[in-house]
Amino acid sequence: MRRRAAEYRRPARRRFSYWIWLLLAFSSILGLLLFLLQHNHHHQDPLHHPLPERNARVEHFAKEGLNFTEEILSVASFSRQLAEQMILAKAYVVIAKEHNNLHLAWQLSSKIRSCQRLLSKAAMTGEPITLEEAEPIIKSLSFLMFKAQDIHYDIATTIVTMKSHIQALEERANAAIVQSTVFGQIAAEAVPKSLHCLNVKLMSDWLKMPSLQEFSDERKNSPRLVDNNLYHFCIFSDNILATSVVVNSTVSNADHPKQLVFHIVTNGVNYGAMQAWFLNNDFKGATIEVQNIEEFHWLNASYSPLVKQLLNPDSQTIYFGAYQDLNVEPKMRNPKYLSLLNHLRFYIPEIYPQLEKVVFLDDDLVVQKDLTSLFSLDLHGNVNGAVETCLEAFHRYYKYLNFSNSIISSRFDPQACAWAFGMNIFDLVAWRKANVTARYHYWQEQNADGTLWKLGTLPPALLCFYGLTEPLDRRWHVLGLGYDLNIDNRLIESAAVIHFNGNMKPWLKLAIGRYKPLWDKYINQSHPHLQDCATS
Repeated sequence: MRRRAAEYRRPARRRFSYWIWLLLAFSSILGLLLFLLQHNHHHQDPLHHPLPERNARVEHFAKEGLNFTEEILSVASFSRQLAEQMILAKAYVVIAKEHNNLHLAWQLSSKIRSCQRLLSKAAMTGEPITLEEAEPIIKSLSFLMFKAQDIHYDIATTIVTMKSHIQALEERANAAIVQSTVFGQIAAEAVPKSLHCLNVKLMSDWLKMPSLQEFSDERKNSPRLVDNNLYHFCIFSDNILATSVVVNSTVSNADHPKQLVFHIVTNGVNYGAMQAWFLNNDFKGATIEVQNIEEFHWLNASYSPLVKQLLNPDSQTIYFGAYQDLNVEPKMRNPKYLSLLNHLRFYIPEIYPQLEKVVFLDDDLVVQKDLTSLFSLDLHGNVNGAVETCLEAFHRYYKYLNFSNSIISSRFDPQACAWAFGMNIFDLVAWRKANVTARYHYWQEQNADGTLWKLGTLPPALLCFYGLTEPLDRRWHVLGLGYDLNIDNRLIESAAVIHFNGNMKPWLKLAIGRYKPLWDKYINQSHPHLQDCATS
């Protein structure tokens, strides 16, 4: 009889161990996720100086060189052992409470708190946990968990309890992921106070100094702006500091910066500030033009379907009303996807009717090599030169477009390779010949109800430049510095352009610390306005 009971208990114990293991796995994932979410809040604004106490802690951490995330994931570290013991102990606290063994639950909780204090100390000081510190806690926890196992709780009840707690952990993990995404999007959309301060000071300069406005009027008639023997770049942005980094990094790495011409378009709110910045700063003799999109009177509802849609009450409901309640990725709610500045890239030939070739640059990138050789590349009759992004399988047309709609599926290959929009060489002669802007208008009209693609400029670009895009060497344009923590350093070093696409922009506190210096070095920190905004 005893033998049969033992045979019955063995599989039940195995089931018990299985559910304990599952809870441990889910707890580990959740714990690491919450740690990383908290860790992200410590990134700093490029113009914000933290308190001296925080500086001291950061400097101490840097000197030690301990990466706590790696430490807690290392099999050989005491941090990893303590974390695993603590998570398993938490599971036994739950079980003990379920069986009204409050004394055991209290003992386990006390040791868990000791474990948490030790791990927090290691994270803050940057010093690894030693054997002398870890051994007493590990021994105490091991004894208590052995004691818990020896009590022989009812296995069936425990399994049911563990299932409910695993479900609760799954719900917490999902909620944490959603909350992180939403908070990250809010932070990405916000303008840091230091950048707002810079805009205000520059706008004051523009209004108080009539000489700047006179100088601007003189530049508008420069023959260099339409000289096709020079190298022309266009940037459409309302972010002054980001635009400055793009221009400064491009001229700093150019062999002949005086042969470069930058065409910047911004909105009416930032026009004066943008003018003041680029008129008061020298960029190695490069020519810089700043235009106001509100002066493009041809860009109206009768010409542009996008403008017409944004003014249409039904479209406003899609974009700003009920749309907000739909189960849509938070990043797709970013106002930039509806910004005319963002869609201005489809009107480059109209803005610069006398130019033949232009390199388009996004405002969230840094140039590391001379880009002038882009202008001599053979595009084989194509309009757009771009780096393809389908090394990963999901960066293909089906990822961005609705292939359940026959208008899309009948004309495009779902497996066609997507490409990066952010550093592109455009042959404007070929563009006008292929009438790409008219294609853009056609597809915007087809997507009036928002069913062919999500918001953004890449999906319509994939349609407009289908069969008109020349693949460039991958080293011309390396992406992901605004979301990917694990880009190979060798790839970054070899890149002509690095792109901070993603929410973790280098001018935000969300920025990834590893990449931020690549952007910071092109900011003139000695500029009086930057210093005033950093300390005010």
